[in-house]
Amino acid sequence: MLELDKKLLDQFQGYVVRKDVVRSVKGGANVPVFVLEYLLANSCSTDDEQKIKEGVENVKNVLRKHYVNPDEANLIQAKIREEGTYKVIDKISVRLDASKDKYWAELSNLNIRDANIDDRIVTEHEKMMMGGIWAIVDITYDSTMAIGSKLYPFVVSKVRPIQLSSFDMSRISNNRKNFTNEEWLNVLLRSGGYEPESEGMTQRMKMLLLSRFIPMVEANFNMAELGPRSSGKSYVFKELSPYSMLVSGGQGTAASLFVNNSNGQIGAMGKWDAVCFDESTDELFKDREVVPLMKDYMESGSFSRAGKSGEKSANASIILNGNINQPVETVLQTSHLFNPFSDKISDDTAFLDRIGFFLPGWEIMKFAPANFTNHFGFSTDFFSEMLHALRKDNYTNAIDEYFTLGSQMRQRDTKPVRKTVSGLIKLLHPDGKYTKEDVRVYLEWAIEMRRRVKEQLKRIGGMEFWDTNFSYIDKETQEETFVPVPEERGNGLIGDSPLPPGTCYSATSDGDKVALVKIEVITMAGNGKLNISGTNSTAVKEDIKNTYNYMRANEKMLLSQQRSFANMDVTVQVTALLGSTVQSGIGGAVFAAIISSVFSKNLKPALGIIGNISIGGAIERAINFSDKVSILSENGAKTVLVPMDNLAELSTLPTTVLGKTDVPFYANTQMIIQKMML
Repeated sequence: MLELDKKLLDQFQGYVVRKDVVRSVKGGANVPVFVLEYLLANSCSTDDEQKIKEGVENVKNVLRKHYVNPDEANLIQAKIREEGTYKVIDKISVRLDASKDKYWAELSNLNIRDANIDDRIVTEHEKMMMGGIWAIVDITYDSTMAIGSKLYPFVVSKVRPIQLSSFDMSRISNNRKNFTNEEWLNVLLRSGGYEPESEGMTQRMKMLLLSRFIPMVEANFNMAELGPRSSGKSYVFKELSPYSMLVSGGQGTAASLFVNNSNGQIGAMGKWDAVCFDESTDELFKDREVVPLMKDYMESGSFSRAGKSGEKSANASIILNGNINQPVETVLQTSHLFNPFSDKISDDTAFLDRIGFFLPGWEIMKFAPANFTNHFGFSTDFFSEMLHALRKDNYTNAIDEYFTLGSQMRQRDTKPVRKTVSGLIKLLHPDGKYTKEDVRVYLEWAIEMRRRVKEQLKRIGGMEFWDTNFSYIDKETQEETFVPVPEERGNGLIGDSPLPPGTCYSATSDGDKVALVKIEVITMAGNGKLNISGTNSTAVKEDIKNTYNYMRANEKMLLSQQRSFANMDVTVQVTALLGSTVQSGIGGAVFAAIISSVFSKNLKPALGIIGNISIGGAIERAINFSDKVSILSENGAKTVLVPMDNLAELSTLPTTVLGKTDVPFYANTQMIIQKMML
């Protein structure tokens, strides 16, 4: 037994189970994990193998006698009739029959659709109206129950939801201090059934899996996940908690999700901690009305339907899960990462902008048996109660003690970033004790996940989503850190199609390290402002300013009479695609990007430009010439414009570079214009 198993048993006796035991009992029974572990927790929370065996046999007997397999439905119905009353473990849901002014209970596996149920029981367990709950249900048989000539003999007499009757969060808070951060992370993952020490479980993989729990602890948390099948996207929301609901694709209606106008019944958003829409790449909602309702709810946490029911508040988190059937690099070459989602939302930027966290499910492995744990974790009912209780805590201001968020981030960016950090603190530090470095890790994670949303919105074409170079600033050192998105770095390399207006590539070097750089420029009507983002280097900003000031001073030569920099705002974004630090020497590429943006002209396919421009327009020789041309060529550049002063160094270029990349020279800005255009 691992030391962590012993520690977990010592600190949480009675609330932990060995997960391989759960799997062995579950077998072919289609019973949710939290139902099974509810039965196993008390008898199998031990390291005594004999007691575990006895506990397992007891649970098997309970399941054998009371759990209803669908193929046994007729037999169990007959037993209810013969014995008069019977106890079953089944999923029970309730619907209102307005024509008869009564409730009907439906037992899923027992295949009973019209069981009588008292209004009092429905009131006590309202979630039966919202997709149903798993419970231990007492059913009686009463042959006198009839409406007209039709007999309805089955009667639900008692319902006991399968979850803890009480939960004390203080046990978690008091005992968390006995675990290191890594141990506690492993406990959480094992509680979800994962084995954190198995092959492929890198620290990033662990964080990806842990992130699926955030909607369970953070209210009104809007998340999307796109990934391959069999990576467990829906498992958390289907199996691990009675507080979450899984909605099949296309089944969500305004009445079931928000409010039923005919009777005022509040929908799923007011009943559950998390509502997950499965198969969101297919049909998403049943009613057209749902999309605008969902937009309002995701933004404000409230909703109303045509003013009939008044405004209602709710705190359910929204999760959109979708499948991706091709490499993400392929999707990004032709489209954006929201494209696989339902047509109703895939190009609706107002809807998509309300998603605060885009989990890259394509990075998560397809699970093999070795990736499921054989060690102890919290029993699922205890774990789900812990997650539910943590929703009351709030750490959205934890960032402010140590960091400030970059000026590029708007309210719709900062809000989900704060909620992500809050959720991770709740999960990993339920005692409320964390360090600056803990917050830094969670902040970078949160920024990446939100930036992924904005990168896709930028691809869709929204001008308002242009600045995606998100950063944070350390209050103590004033150091600004820009947070990348892995697939954008990997896929943002130079393609062979014409460059869109405002885009050009360059390379910089400090003598030892070379960086591949992407320059993106947008120009719009304004008052002559220059905005620079993506870099905190004074030298790089100075290069951009010098190039821009040269262009302003010579705009009559460079621009048409109808255009003037005084009437437009110019935004220059610098992104390091390879290498972590952008150095000076990008003036030529900035010049080309600004000109092409002003005239809305495409540049040559796979174009790179090295060399700088002084404030007077002089072309400066590029240092580390060979390294810069090589990195551009190796990453797809077909043409690299270089300063004339580097002509003597042409022989230093490898023959492999000269064989696939043209290297024309330029002596002034007019030559850049001539050679950069299609």
